[in-house]
Amino acid sequence: MDLSGKLAIVTGASGGLGAATVRKLASLGASVAAVDVRKEVEELALVVSKETGSLVIGLIADVKDLSSCERMYAEAKGRSGKDVAEILVNNAGINRDALFVNMTYEQWDEVIKVDLYSMFNVTKQVVPDMIRASWGRIINVSSLSAWGNVGQANYAAAKAGVIGFTKTLAKELARYNITVNAIAPGFIDTPMTRSVPEKVRKMILDKIPAKRIGKPEEVANVIAFLASEEASYVTGEVVGITGGLSF
Repeated sequence: MDLSGKLAIVTGASGGLGAATVRKLASLGASVAAVDVRKEVEELALVVSKETGSLVIGLIADVKDLSSCERMYAEAKGRSGKDVAEILVNNAGINRDALFVNMTYEQWDEVIKVDLYSMFNVTKQVVPDMIRASWGRIINVSSLSAWGNVGQANYAAAKAGVIGFTKTLAKELARYNITVNAIAPGFIDTPMTRSVPEKVRKMILDKIPAKRIGKPEEVANVIAFLASEEASYVTGEVVGITGGLSF
């Protein structure tokens, strides 16, 4: 796979999946705008740029806010010298778990805005340029939790919404040579899953046929394929990366 000459935007870039995706796309020659609300993304960009020799730009933006995303996209194009981002990875996401009876409005609202509103706010920036370029790859990060998970009514609702959003855009944009796919990771070794109590982690591990937790790099490999020309006839799909947990 060769992504040379492409500009990729990766949101939630300073997290486990995001950082692995930034590294993978940059290693394949893409220029990458690594986007996060946390300032650590700027250091990540410098490190990955040195590792790969590709242009990696760290951009601070709040994906919950449309105007922040507008500024981010303008800066990504300006600093990269590109007039279109051909690849978008909508990876930004948070969880605020609680049984629904105990869930606060704030916990509901924050997760829906970060995990679902961001899909509109960021994707809205790139689609017109992708249409003009007649080429684009959009990869949205959903979750196995989209099919329901105790204590995650907010997260599951948002991630299920991501799937509906993905399939609708795939139908609308296919005629322009733009593919839109989602991935649904299972239990992956990230800061989010490391906060899970050890007893719960063991219960989940016992249910995984592969008998191990997934690596962020394994998710990034799938994202890279979906971002490539090799995946030109794959659109509207939800690719599970679960070690068999979804069986």
